[in-house]
Amino acid sequence: MTLKLGVPSKGRLMEKTFDWFAQHGITLQRTGSDREYAGAVAGIEGVSLILLSAGEIPRELAAGRIHMGVTGTDLVQEKLALWEQLVEPVEELGFGHADLIIAVPKAWIDVDTLDDLDAAAAAFRAAHGFRLRIATKYHRLVRNFLRDSGVADYALVDSQGATEGTVANETAEAIADITSSGETLRANHLKILCDGMVLRSQATLWRSRTAPMDERIRKTLKELEARLG
Repeated sequence: MTLKLGVPSKGRLMEKTFDWFAQHGITLQRTGSDREYAGAVAGIEGVSLILLSAGEIPRELAAGRIHMGVTGTDLVQEKLALWEQLVEPVEELGFGHADLIIAVPKAWIDVDTLDDLDAAAAAFRAAHGFRLRIATKYHRLVRNFLRDSGVADYALVDSQGATEGTVANETAEAIADITSSGETLRANHLKILCDGMVLRSQATLWRSRTAPMDERIRKTLKELEARLG
């Protein structure tokens, strides 16, 4: 039995994760073609590499099918209702930074804060007979944030494509989405509410609280964490 380490299977997140481990003397690499999700680990004994999508890693950690994994803070907190009971952050990796924010059309000159949004949502429902729609992929995080901020009279609509385009396409009146530079928001004539920061996210190494461990895996885990500082 080996310690199973889940890592994003493609893209810059995979490359930067490989680089981060290499800086600590541990080599991660894909084996086979890009279509094969197989990998190898060198520089430490007793660790097997599991290549997954970043969105799958929180689920696998929570289910105890992998012992450690690299994924974003946003994905862990969105996908796992009781995440603190299921996983534990080990190390923030310093890349994959993104902010989950609330944004509205720039043309809404009187809407700059969450209180303004709450007032606008009430006025919108009174005028149109249905709730103001906020497009997002992050239903749990956004719902909890808006509830705690006292915003009512809105409806979350699911967006699995280009969320920033939903306002222009008239399928939503506002959005809650991940942004890094803000360029796409500006290109779509959207502005971030001044108190509309839902979550600051970055790539993080997590440890499962539920994965079964024998003495050998515990020893490997201790050695790995020592190596990673």
